Amino acid sequence: MRDRRIVQITDHCVLQPVLTTTTALAEFSALLAGEARIALDTEFLRERTYRAQLCLVQLSGSAAAACIDPLALADLTPLAALLAAPGITKVMHASRQDLEVLLPVVGLTRPVFDTQIAAGLTGLPAQVGYAELVRRKLGKDLPKSHTRTDWSRRPLSPEQIEYALDDVRYLLPLAQLLEEELARLGRLEWLGEELAALGDARALSVEPDEAWLRIRGLRDLDPARARLARALGAWRERNAVEHDRPRGWILEDTVLREIVMQVPRTLELLGQLPDMPPGLVRRRGAELLACVEAAQVSDPPPALPARARPDPAKTLLVKKLSTLSQAIATELNLVPEVLATRRELEQLADGRRDGAVLTGWRRAILGERLLAAL
Repeated sequence: MRDRRIVQITDHCVLQPVLTTTTALAEFSALLAGEARIALDTEFLRERTYRAQLCLVQLSGSAAAACIDPLALADLTPLAALLAAPGITKVMHASRQDLEVLLPVVGLTRPVFDTQIAAGLTGLPAQVGYAELVRRKLGKDLPKSHTRTDWSRRPLSPEQIEYALDDVRYLLPLAQLLEEELARLGRLEWLGEELAALGDARALSVEPDEAWLRIRGLRDLDPARARLARALGAWRERNAVEHDRPRGWILEDTVLREIVMQVPRTLELLGQLPDMPPGLVRRRGAELLACVEAAQVSDPPPALPARARPDPAKTLLVKKLSTLSQAIATELNLVPEVLATRRELEQLADGRRDGAVLTGWRRAILGERLLAAL
């Protein structure tokens, strides 16, 4: 008799399809171990913590699906082994956040087939949502009633469980349809290159010394301010990790930018910065000033660069590159952003040659023609 906690993939009236014991998890993992592909999704919370709290893992094979409750399980070893099995492809949609959340809990998940990436290579929007893809490809409308559910609360209602299972119920047929379409288009090699990048664990975490590169408004800094931005970004990242709090709870982006631009050297000047919380100055002001000192910014600091006026020549060049990119995308029936973003085209016009558009299949399809246009 099958475990009543595991539901048939075609069922819609489910009974206790949530696995809460290591024994049940091991049994279900063994059931899926013989599959070539399994569908995978997660539910998590990250509003009050640096590390997202993994609240639910949904898995589906060709004949059965179940939800795994990591909040009730102290040992997720069977799940970790399943998700790392090289002979089983994990089918996901918009997988990067899920992979980031799973990494510290069960390790790297691979190999992965991402239906959002595959859909973009067939001509659909680059960020097409799962429900929209299911509607377009399978003709089914999925409910949206639990999109803002607090998945850490227990018990989960039957409606919540059914909603969660819907997130994996259609992934396997979607993957098959998309793969068949990409085979007809001769784009399976493109897909392979895109999916290979998902197996790099380094891309799923943030190195403290590189954290400042993710903050808006810190481009084109003088060398001293760049050192300060790096020091502050690393300080914030390490503190966020240590205390398991969101980065913004440690130091808001706006305040970090003000420190970089104004270079305060005393607690008084630090406290005068816009939006600087007084409590932060009392508790951590000395540490922030230590970052300023370590950056060795001259006193007075270098003058801030004047807001650059748009360069007419660069504007025309980016427009030319964009027109060419759009024309090639039209030829291929692709959304232009799948080939190259505007930011990538601007970097190309600035002389940079390290963007994605000049690597792999994109270089052959678009990159060489862009270089010729330059």
